[in-house]
Amino acid sequence: MLETRLDLARVRAARRVIDPIFLDTPLYPCEALEPALGCAVSIKLETANPVRSFKGRGTELVAAQLAENGSRAVVCASAGNLGQALAWSGRGRGLDVTVVASRFATVAKLDRIRALDAKLELVDGDHELARERAAAIAQYDGIRLLEDSLDIETCEGAATIGLELVDTAPSFDTVLIALGGGALATGVGHVLKALAPEIEVICVQPLGAPAMTHSWHQRRVVTTDSTNTIADGVAGRYPIPAVLDDLLKVADDAVLVQEASIIAGMRLLLDRAGLVVEPSAALGIAAILEDRDRFAGRHVVTIVCGSNVDLNAYHHWVGAAG
Repeated sequence: MLETRLDLARVRAARRVIDPIFLDTPLYPCEALEPALGCAVSIKLETANPVRSFKGRGTELVAAQLAENGSRAVVCASAGNLGQALAWSGRGRGLDVTVVASRFATVAKLDRIRALDAKLELVDGDHELARERAAAIAQYDGIRLLEDSLDIETCEGAATIGLELVDTAPSFDTVLIALGGGALATGVGHVLKALAPEIEVICVQPLGAPAMTHSWHQRRVVTTDSTNTIADGVAGRYPIPAVLDDLLKVADDAVLVQEASIIAGMRLLLDRAGLVVEPSAALGIAAILEDRDRFAGRHVVTIVCGSNVDLNAYHHWVGAAG
């Protein structure tokens, strides 16, 4: 039995709660990527849904639980994707949703949160300051605080991706997972290590936001004073101890990639796969680009986890090749 905070029975049960619009997302080989990467690559596409990221899998569980318990309000801190997902799930269940974000967050993400009828409060700082403010609102108003990666629903919702990977009778031997707070990595990792332990789980984080990766390698929480990456969705500075404990049990490796590789990955996904993705979703491709020898001859799955991107910034990053 794999000893993490996650429970496989609850993950399976989650599929009956999550709106089917978020489930059974496409998984397909992308042969057009192979010449540039030197290995077989399959894409697990988590962007073809109303919030254009995997986060809806977790927020569906939270919103359903709150509605069942008669709760009327919930607050979270978000770089953008969690906030959109919670706003979508909450609106459908009559919940009052407040999202706290940095005013420097991606404008497109903030606009979408507003469009989904959530209350949006902006702070003059980074995501960690937003987390502090969300906690203060929850305490003052006496409402549920949703904390990404710490709250098990966010991890077990993401873990349903792992069930879908395993259910395909996989021929792949490696999964590359974007690493930020850890919900996606611990969720998918838990299922794979429980049901298909031979598959290597590799987490990928930007060099400019390395806290969780450093923590994994040192087997203790390592914080950073700042972050410097275009991959805002994974730019945390304070790893959560309980999440790190889970990650240590399910991840085979954690690697850091450079900004140039992230941009090159975004460009490849556009040019070869026709996919517009946010920087966090290109981390897996970036990892292959930086270590082609490691992945040569393998069949790799990369989880394309989000496509909420500011188009002006995107065009600046991908340049004429986009």
